[in-house]
Amino acid sequence: MPTNPADSEPSRLPLMLTIGELRAALARGYGFPGDADDFEAELAREINHADPADLSGVVRLVEEFRSRIVARQDPAFGTAVAAAITEIRTARGTARTPLYPNPV
Repeated sequence: MPTNPADSEPSRLPLMLTIGELRAALARGYGFPGDADDFEAELAREINHADPADLSGVVRLVEEFRSRIVARQDPAFGTAVAAAITEIRTARGTARTPLYPNPV
């Protein structure tokens, strides 16, 4: 399994002008773990169910995975996710009420 290039290289995005270039970027480990396999499965599903005159599902999928690569390579992304997780955990910790309070 490829490692994330962001861990060893400066944040430089690969070319992703074609589906082949997007596939290559995913295969080299850009994006999130499992994205390469997910992309291939979802692309096949979209193509198999698409009306030949309307490939908007394929376009949406390509845009989604390009965005995932961009997000994964953004150093601020990990910080933002960590902050959100902390905020959610804090909110859950203070907002929790027992389902069955102790009887008085």
